[in-house]
Amino acid sequence: MSNPNAPVMATDRARATDRDRTARRAGLASFIGTTVEWYDFYIYSTASALILGKVFFGAGGGTTGALEAFGSLWLGFLARPIGGIVFGHLGDRIGRKKTLVTTLLMMGIATTLIGLLPGYDQVGVAAPTALVLLRMVQGIAVGGEWGGAVLIASEHAPKAKALSFGAFAQQGSPAGSILATGMFALLTQLPDDDFDAWGWRVPFLFSAVMVVIGLVVRLKVEESPEFARLREEKRVARVPLRELVTRHPGSLALGVLASSIGIAATYFITTFVLSWSTGSLGMERSTMLNVLLVYSVFQFFTQPFGVVLAGRFGPGRTVTALLGLNFLLVPVMYACVSTAQPVVVGIGICLVGITGAMNYAILAGLLAAAFPVSVRYTGISLSYQLCSALIGGTAPLVGEWLLRWAGGSIVPVVIYQMALVAVSLTCSLALLRRSRTA
Repeated sequence: MSNPNAPVMATDRARATDRDRTARRAGLASFIGTTVEWYDFYIYSTASALILGKVFFGAGGGTTGALEAFGSLWLGFLARPIGGIVFGHLGDRIGRKKTLVTTLLMMGIATTLIGLLPGYDQVGVAAPTALVLLRMVQGIAVGGEWGGAVLIASEHAPKAKALSFGAFAQQGSPAGSILATGMFALLTQLPDDDFDAWGWRVPFLFSAVMVVIGLVVRLKVEESPEFARLREEKRVARVPLRELVTRHPGSLALGVLASSIGIAATYFITTFVLSWSTGSLGMERSTMLNVLLVYSVFQFFTQPFGVVLAGRFGPGRTVTALLGLNFLLVPVMYACVSTAQPVVVGIGICLVGITGAMNYAILAGLLAAAFPVSVRYTGISLSYQLCSALIGGTAPLVGEWLLRWAGGSIVPVVIYQMALVAVSLTCSLALLRRSRTA
Protein backbone atom coordinates (compact mmCIF):
# COMPACT_ATOMS: atom_id res chain seq x y z
CA MET A 1 0.00 0.00 0.00
CA SER A 2 1.46 3.37 -1.03
CA ASN A 3 2.34 5.99 1.55
CA PRO A 4 0.23 9.15 0.96
CA ASN A 5 2.95 11.23 2.66
CA ALA A 6 5.71 9.97 0.35
CA PRO A 7 5.58 12.92 -2.12
CA VAL A 8 5.73 15.42 0.75
CA MET A 9 8.65 13.59 2.36
CA ALA A 10 10.49 13.47 -0.98
CA THR A 11 9.95 17.20 -1.44
CA ASP A 12 11.24 17.91 2.07
CA ARG A 13 14.33 15.79 1.42
CA ALA A 14 14.96 17.62 -1.86
CA ARG A 15 14.66 20.99 -0.13
CA ALA A 16 17.04 19.88 2.62
CA THR A 17 19.53 18.71 -0.01
CA ASP A 18 19.27 22.06 -1.81
CA ARG A 19 19.80 23.93 1.46
CA ASP A 20 22.87 21.84 2.28
CA ARG A 21 24.28 22.39 -1.21
CA THR A 22 23.69 26.14 -0.97
CA ALA A 23 25.28 26.23 2.48
CA ARG A 24 28.38 24.40 1.25
CA ARG A 25 28.64 26.76 -1.74
CA ALA A 26 28.40 29.75 0.61
CA GLY A 27 31.06 28.27 2.86
CA LEU A 28 33.39 27.70 -0.10
CA ALA A 29 32.82 31.24 -1.40
CA SER A 30 33.51 32.62 2.08
CA PHE A 31 36.76 30.64 2.29
CA ILE A 32 38.01 31.60 -1.18
CA GLY A 33 37.09 35.27 -0.78
CA THR A 34 38.78 35.64 2.59
CA THR A 35 41.83 33.74 1.30
CA VAL A 36 42.25 36.40 -1.39
CA GLU A 37 41.69 39.25 1.09
CA TRP A 38 44.10 37.88 3.69
CA TYR A 39 46.72 37.04 1.07
CA ASP A 40 46.65 40.69 0.00
CA PHE A 41 46.80 41.90 3.58
CA TYR A 42 49.57 39.50 4.66
CA ILE A 43 51.92 40.16 1.77
CA TYR A 44 52.12 43.73 3.00
CA SER A 45 52.96 42.50 6.52
CA THR A 46 55.73 40.26 5.20
CA ALA A 47 57.06 42.94 2.88
CA SER A 48 57.10 45.48 5.72
CA ALA A 49 59.42 43.18 7.68
CA LEU A 50 61.71 42.51 4.70
CA ILE A 51 61.88 45.37 2.21
CA LEU A 52 59.38 48.28 2.41
CA GLY A 53 61.54 50.39 4.74
CA LYS A 54 64.40 50.26 2.24
CA VAL A 55 62.29 50.94 -0.87
CA PHE A 56 59.80 53.54 0.35
CA PHE A 57 61.21 55.36 3.37
CA GLY A 58 64.71 56.28 2.23
CA ALA A 59 66.26 54.72 5.32
CA GLY A 60 68.44 52.08 3.73
CA GLY A 61 66.62 49.34 5.59
CA GLY A 62 67.87 50.43 9.04
CA THR A 63 66.05 50.72 12.35
CA THR A 64 64.21 53.89 11.37
CA GLY A 65 63.04 52.30 8.13
CA ALA A 66 61.73 49.23 9.97
CA LEU A 67 59.76 51.36 12.42
CA GLU A 68 58.32 53.48 9.60
CA ALA A 69 57.36 50.36 7.64
CA PHE A 70 55.64 48.91 10.73
CA GLY A 71 53.96 52.27 11.22
CA SER A 72 52.53 52.11 7.69
CA LEU A 73 51.42 48.56 8.47
CA TRP A 74 49.52 49.89 11.48
CA LEU A 75 47.81 52.58 9.40
CA GLY A 76 46.12 49.80 7.47
CA PHE A 77 44.76 48.54 10.78
CA LEU A 78 43.58 52.01 11.76
CA ALA A 79 41.53 52.09 8.57
CA ARG A 80 39.87 48.75 9.30
CA PRO A 81 37.23 50.13 11.73
CA ILE A 82 36.25 52.61 9.00
CA GLY A 83 35.64 49.67 6.71
CA GLY A 84 33.76 47.88 9.48
CA ILE A 85 31.45 50.86 9.98
CA VAL A 86 30.89 51.70 6.30
CA PHE A 87 30.47 48.17 4.99
CA GLY A 88 28.80 46.98 8.18
CA HIS A 89 26.14 49.64 7.54
CA LEU A 90 25.79 48.58 3.91
CA GLY A 91 25.76 44.89 4.80
CA ASP A 92 23.02 45.40 7.38
CA ARG A 93 21.06 47.68 5.03
CA ILE A 94 21.41 46.34 1.48
CA GLY A 95 22.77 42.84 2.01
CA ARG A 96 25.86 40.73 2.57
CA LYS A 97 26.59 39.66 -1.02
CA LYS A 98 26.81 43.08 -2.74
CA THR A 99 29.01 44.37 0.03
CA LEU A 100 31.44 41.46 -0.24
CA VAL A 101 31.86 41.91 -3.99
CA THR A 102 32.78 45.56 -3.43
CA THR A 103 35.35 44.83 -0.71
CA LEU A 104 37.04 42.17 -2.82
CA LEU A 105 37.43 44.57 -5.77
CA MET A 106 38.78 47.35 -3.54
CA MET A 107 41.39 45.09 -2.00
CA GLY A 108 42.57 43.68 -5.32
CA ILE A 109 42.95 47.05 -7.00
CA ALA A 110 44.83 48.60 -4.06
CA THR A 111 47.21 45.64 -3.72
CA THR A 112 48.01 45.53 -7.43
CA LEU A 113 48.75 49.25 -7.45
CA ILE A 114 51.22 48.84 -4.55
CA GLY A 115 53.15 46.46 -6.78
CA LEU A 116 53.42 49.21 -9.42
CA LEU A 117 54.52 52.08 -7.14
CA PRO A 118 57.91 53.74 -7.74
CA GLY A 119 60.23 53.87 -4.73
CA TYR A 120 61.64 56.73 -2.66
CA ASP A 121 64.73 57.01 -4.86
CA GLN A 122 62.54 57.67 -7.92
CA VAL A 123 59.86 60.07 -6.64
CA GLY A 124 60.87 61.02 -3.11
CA VAL A 125 58.19 61.59 -0.49
CA ALA A 126 55.41 60.84 -2.99
CA ALA A 127 56.38 57.15 -2.73
CA PRO A 128 55.62 56.62 0.98
CA THR A 129 52.57 58.89 0.69
CA ALA A 130 51.05 56.76 -2.06
CA LEU A 131 52.00 53.57 -0.21
CA VAL A 132 50.23 54.70 2.95
CA LEU A 133 47.09 55.75 1.06
CA LEU A 134 46.87 52.38 -0.69
CA ARG A 135 47.54 50.59 2.57
CA MET A 136 44.59 52.42 4.09
CA VAL A 137 42.38 51.32 1.17
CA GLN A 138 43.49 47.77 1.94
CA GLY A 139 42.50 48.30 5.56
CA ILE A 140 39.05 49.67 4.67
CA ALA A 141 38.45 46.72 2.33
CA VAL A 142 39.44 43.99 4.78
CA GLY A 143 37.55 45.84 7.51
CA GLY A 144 34.35 45.30 5.58
CA GLU A 145 35.22 41.84 4.27
CA TRP A 146 35.67 39.71 7.35
CA GLY A 147 32.29 40.23 9.00
CA GLY A 148 30.39 39.67 5.77
CA ALA A 149 32.35 36.53 4.93
CA VAL A 150 31.56 35.06 8.36
CA LEU A 151 27.86 35.85 7.96
CA ILE A 152 27.47 34.67 4.37
CA ALA A 153 28.67 31.27 5.58
CA SER A 154 27.09 31.04 9.04
CA GLU A 155 23.69 32.48 8.01
CA HIS A 156 23.37 29.96 5.18
CA ALA A 157 24.19 27.08 7.54
CA PRO A 158 21.70 24.98 9.50
CA LYS A 159 21.36 26.62 12.92
CA ALA A 160 23.14 23.79 14.72
CA LYS A 161 26.14 24.17 12.39
CA ALA A 162 26.49 27.97 12.42
CA LEU A 163 29.66 27.83 14.55
CA SER A 164 31.42 25.37 12.24
CA PHE A 165 30.34 27.17 9.05
CA GLY A 166 31.60 30.48 10.45
CA ALA A 167 35.00 28.80 10.64
CA PHE A 168 35.07 28.61 6.81
CA ALA A 169 35.88 32.32 6.79
CA GLN A 170 38.58 31.79 9.41
CA GLN A 171 40.33 29.26 7.19
CA GLY A 172 41.04 32.07 4.75
CA SER A 173 43.59 33.48 7.19
CA PRO A 174 46.04 30.54 7.22
CA ALA A 175 45.39 29.88 3.52
CA GLY A 176 46.24 33.48 2.69
CA SER A 177 49.29 33.26 4.93
CA ILE A 178 50.47 30.09 3.16
CA LEU A 179 50.19 31.77 -0.22
CA ALA A 180 51.80 35.01 0.94
CA THR A 181 54.67 33.37 2.81
CA GLY A 182 55.21 30.78 0.09
CA MET A 183 55.39 33.46 -2.57
CA PHE A 184 58.01 35.44 -0.63
CA ALA A 185 59.93 32.26 0.27
CA LEU A 186 60.32 31.53 -3.45
CA LEU A 187 61.25 35.07 -4.36
CA THR A 188 63.92 35.40 -1.66
CA GLN A 189 65.87 32.77 -3.62
CA LEU A 190 66.61 35.57 -6.07
CA PRO A 191 69.85 37.53 -5.71
CA ASP A 192 69.33 40.34 -3.17
CA ASP A 193 69.62 43.05 -5.84
CA ASP A 194 66.90 41.43 -7.96
CA PHE A 195 64.62 40.89 -4.98
CA ASP A 196 65.03 44.52 -3.90
CA ALA A 197 64.56 45.85 -7.42
CA TRP A 198 61.53 43.88 -8.63
CA GLY A 199 61.10 40.51 -6.91
CA TRP A 200 59.12 41.85 -3.95
CA ARG A 201 56.55 43.34 -6.37
CA VAL A 202 55.47 39.99 -7.84
CA PRO A 203 53.19 38.94 -4.91
CA PHE A 204 51.36 42.27 -5.11
CA LEU A 205 50.83 42.02 -8.87
CA PHE A 206 49.65 38.41 -8.59
CA SER A 207 46.72 39.70 -6.54
CA ALA A 208 44.94 40.70 -9.76
CA VAL A 209 44.70 37.04 -10.80
CA MET A 210 43.43 35.94 -7.39
CA VAL A 211 40.74 38.62 -7.28
CA VAL A 212 39.27 37.41 -10.58
CA ILE A 213 39.04 33.88 -9.17
CA GLY A 214 37.43 35.17 -5.97
CA LEU A 215 34.84 37.21 -7.86
CA VAL A 216 33.82 34.29 -10.08
CA VAL A 217 33.08 32.17 -7.01
CA ARG A 218 31.50 34.91 -4.91
CA LEU A 219 29.06 36.11 -7.60
CA LYS A 220 27.45 32.65 -7.68
CA VAL A 221 26.39 32.78 -4.02
CA GLU A 222 22.86 33.74 -3.03
CA GLU A 223 22.07 36.39 -0.43
CA SER A 224 22.03 35.29 3.21
CA PRO A 225 18.58 33.79 3.97
CA GLU A 226 18.48 35.41 7.41
CA PHE A 227 19.05 38.85 5.93
CA ALA A 228 16.58 38.19 3.10
CA ARG A 229 13.94 37.30 5.70
CA LEU A 230 14.77 40.42 7.71
CA ARG A 231 14.33 42.58 4.61
CA GLU A 232 11.03 40.92 3.67
CA GLU A 233 9.71 41.57 7.17
CA LYS A 234 10.89 45.21 6.94
CA ARG A 235 12.95 44.88 10.12
CA VAL A 236 16.20 46.21 8.65
CA ALA A 237 17.89 48.64 11.05
CA ARG A 238 17.71 52.27 9.88
CA VAL A 239 21.11 53.18 11.37
CA PRO A 240 22.83 49.91 12.44
CA LEU A 241 25.78 51.63 14.15
CA ARG A 242 23.49 53.74 16.37
CA GLU A 243 21.43 50.71 17.31
CA LEU A 244 24.59 48.73 18.07
CA VAL A 245 26.16 51.40 20.28
CA THR A 246 22.98 52.28 22.18
CA ARG A 247 21.55 48.78 22.66
CA HIS A 248 24.56 46.45 22.67
CA PRO A 249 27.57 48.39 24.01
CA GLY A 250 28.59 45.62 26.43
CA SER A 251 28.71 42.96 23.73
CA LEU A 252 30.70 45.32 21.50
CA ALA A 253 33.31 46.03 24.19
CA LEU A 254 33.66 42.35 25.09
CA GLY A 255 33.86 41.44 21.40
CA VAL A 256 36.78 43.85 20.90
CA LEU A 257 38.75 42.46 23.85
CA ALA A 258 37.86 38.81 23.21
CA SER A 259 39.48 39.14 19.77
CA SER A 260 42.79 40.41 21.17
CA ILE A 261 45.16 37.46 20.88
CA GLY A 262 43.28 35.88 17.97
CA ILE A 263 44.31 38.86 15.85
CA ALA A 264 47.56 39.97 17.49
CA ALA A 265 49.17 36.49 17.51
CA THR A 266 49.39 36.41 13.72
CA TYR A 267 51.32 39.66 13.62
CA PHE A 268 53.56 38.75 16.53
CA ILE A 269 54.58 35.63 14.61
CA THR A 270 54.57 36.64 10.94
CA THR A 271 55.85 40.20 11.34
CA PHE A 272 57.57 40.90 14.70
CA VAL A 273 59.24 37.50 15.07
CA LEU A 274 60.22 37.56 11.39
CA SER A 275 61.87 40.96 11.84
CA TRP A 276 63.52 40.02 15.18
CA SER A 277 64.86 36.68 13.96
CA THR A 278 66.26 38.01 10.67
CA GLY A 279 67.60 41.17 12.31
CA SER A 280 68.84 40.85 15.89
CA LEU A 281 69.22 37.05 15.79
CA GLY A 282 70.87 36.92 12.36
CA MET A 283 68.74 34.21 10.75
CA GLU A 284 68.57 34.08 6.96
CA ARG A 285 65.29 35.56 5.75
CA SER A 286 64.68 32.68 3.32
CA THR A 287 65.13 30.20 6.18
CA MET A 288 62.73 32.05 8.43
CA LEU A 289 60.15 32.38 5.67
CA ASN A 290 60.31 28.62 5.15
CA VAL A 291 59.75 28.12 8.88
CA LEU A 292 56.70 30.39 8.74
CA LEU A 293 55.44 28.59 5.65
CA VAL A 294 55.56 25.24 7.47
CA TYR A 295 53.77 26.83 10.42
CA SER A 296 51.03 28.22 8.13
CA VAL A 297 50.44 24.76 6.67
CA PHE A 298 50.17 23.27 10.16
CA GLN A 299 47.77 26.05 11.12
CA PHE A 300 45.58 25.44 8.08
CA PHE A 301 45.08 21.76 8.86
CA THR A 302 44.79 22.01 12.66
CA GLN A 303 42.70 25.18 13.02
CA PRO A 304 39.33 23.51 12.18
CA PHE A 305 39.75 21.17 15.14
CA GLY A 306 38.89 24.15 17.34
CA VAL A 307 35.23 24.00 16.27
CA VAL A 308 35.29 20.20 16.45
CA LEU A 309 36.40 20.40 20.08
CA ALA A 310 33.86 23.15 20.79
CA GLY A 311 31.10 20.95 19.42
CA ARG A 312 32.24 18.05 21.59
CA PHE A 313 33.08 19.78 24.87
CA GLY A 314 31.32 23.14 24.52
CA PRO A 315 32.79 26.53 23.52
CA GLY A 316 33.52 27.65 27.09
CA ARG A 317 35.60 24.65 28.09
CA THR A 318 37.38 24.59 24.76
CA VAL A 319 38.32 28.28 24.82
CA THR A 320 39.55 27.94 28.42
CA ALA A 321 41.74 24.94 27.60
CA LEU A 322 43.18 26.38 24.39
CA LEU A 323 43.97 29.85 25.71
CA GLY A 324 45.19 28.50 29.06
CA LEU A 325 47.68 26.33 27.20
CA ASN A 326 48.56 29.17 24.86
CA PHE A 327 49.34 31.42 27.84
CA LEU A 328 51.85 28.89 29.19
CA LEU A 329 53.48 28.36 25.79
CA VAL A 330 54.20 32.00 24.89
CA PRO A 331 57.54 32.14 26.79
CA VAL A 332 58.43 28.73 25.36
CA MET A 333 58.00 30.09 21.84
CA TYR A 334 60.30 33.05 22.39
CA ALA A 335 62.89 30.84 24.08
CA CYS A 336 62.81 28.56 21.03
CA VAL A 337 63.10 31.46 18.59
CA SER A 338 66.06 32.90 20.52
CA THR A 339 68.10 29.77 19.69
CA ALA A 340 68.01 30.76 16.00
CA GLN A 341 67.93 27.04 15.16
CA PRO A 342 65.30 26.59 12.40
CA VAL A 343 63.80 23.33 13.69
CA VAL A 344 63.60 24.59 17.27
CA VAL A 345 62.18 27.91 16.10
CA GLY A 346 59.52 26.09 14.08
CA ILE A 347 58.51 23.90 17.02
CA GLY A 348 58.13 26.90 19.31
CA ILE A 349 56.05 28.85 16.80
CA CYS A 350 53.81 25.86 16.04
CA LEU A 351 53.12 25.16 19.73
CA VAL A 352 51.83 28.67 20.33
CA GLY A 353 50.38 29.26 16.89
CA ILE A 354 48.30 26.11 16.67
CA THR A 355 46.64 26.49 20.08
CA GLY A 356 45.85 30.08 19.22
CA ALA A 357 44.60 29.11 15.74
CA MET A 358 42.12 26.59 17.11
CA ASN A 359 40.73 29.31 19.36
CA TYR A 360 40.63 31.65 16.35
CA ALA A 361 38.39 29.16 14.55
CA ILE A 362 35.83 29.54 17.34
CA LEU A 363 36.03 33.34 17.44
CA ALA A 364 33.88 33.99 14.36
CA GLY A 365 30.92 32.00 15.66
CA LEU A 366 31.37 33.43 19.14
CA LEU A 367 31.09 37.00 17.83
CA ALA A 368 28.21 36.23 15.45
CA ALA A 369 26.16 34.74 18.30
CA ALA A 370 26.64 37.91 20.36
CA PHE A 371 24.58 40.23 18.12
CA PRO A 372 21.04 40.14 16.63
CA VAL A 373 20.67 39.79 12.84
CA SER A 374 19.69 43.44 12.34
CA VAL A 375 23.10 44.72 13.52
CA ARG A 376 25.17 41.56 13.21
CA TYR A 377 27.34 42.66 10.28
CA THR A 378 28.15 45.96 11.98
CA GLY A 379 28.59 44.31 15.39
CA ILE A 380 31.06 41.61 14.46
CA SER A 381 32.90 43.84 11.97
CA LEU A 382 33.40 46.65 14.46
CA SER A 383 34.39 44.26 17.27
CA TYR A 384 37.01 42.58 15.13
CA GLN A 385 38.30 45.70 13.37
CA LEU A 386 38.53 47.93 16.45
CA CYS A 387 40.60 45.19 18.02
CA SER A 388 42.71 45.03 14.87
CA ALA A 389 43.39 48.76 14.97
CA LEU A 390 44.03 49.09 18.69
CA ILE A 391 45.68 45.77 19.53
CA GLY A 392 46.38 43.51 16.55
CA GLY A 393 47.92 46.06 14.22
CA THR A 394 50.08 47.57 16.94
CA ALA A 395 51.62 44.21 17.93
CA PRO A 396 54.75 44.49 15.71
CA LEU A 397 55.16 48.18 16.52
CA VAL A 398 54.77 47.69 20.29
CA GLY A 399 56.96 44.59 20.16
CA GLU A 400 59.73 46.47 18.34
CA TRP A 401 59.49 49.40 20.75
CA LEU A 402 59.56 47.13 23.84
CA LEU A 403 62.55 45.24 22.45
CA ARG A 404 64.53 48.43 21.99
CA TRP A 405 63.32 49.95 25.28
CA ALA A 406 64.62 46.86 27.10
CA GLY A 407 67.98 47.00 25.37
CA GLY A 408 67.33 43.92 23.25
CA SER A 409 65.68 41.83 25.97
CA ILE A 410 62.62 39.91 24.77
CA VAL A 411 61.05 39.62 28.24
CA PRO A 412 58.72 42.68 27.98
CA VAL A 413 57.39 41.38 24.65
CA VAL A 414 56.66 37.99 26.25
CA ILE A 415 54.81 39.62 29.15
CA TYR A 416 52.77 41.80 26.78
CA GLN A 417 51.70 38.86 24.62
CA MET A 418 50.75 36.79 27.69
CA ALA A 419 48.64 39.70 28.96
CA LEU A 420 46.71 39.74 25.69
CA VAL A 421 46.02 36.01 26.02
CA ALA A 422 44.62 36.55 29.52
CA VAL A 423 42.40 39.41 28.35
CA SER A 424 41.07 37.33 25.46
CA LEU A 425 40.23 34.39 27.71
CA THR A 426 38.42 36.51 30.31
CA CYS A 427 36.35 38.43 27.76
CA SER A 428 35.55 35.39 25.60
CA LEU A 429 34.02 33.64 28.59
CA ALA A 430 32.09 36.78 29.54
CA LEU A 431 30.79 37.10 25.97
CA LEU A 432 29.67 33.46 25.97
CA ARG A 433 27.75 33.97 29.21
CA ARG A 434 26.11 37.10 27.80
CA SER A 435 25.16 35.31 24.54
CA ARG A 436 23.47 32.45 26.43
CA THR A 437 21.34 34.87 28.45
CA ALA A 438 20.58 37.31 25.60
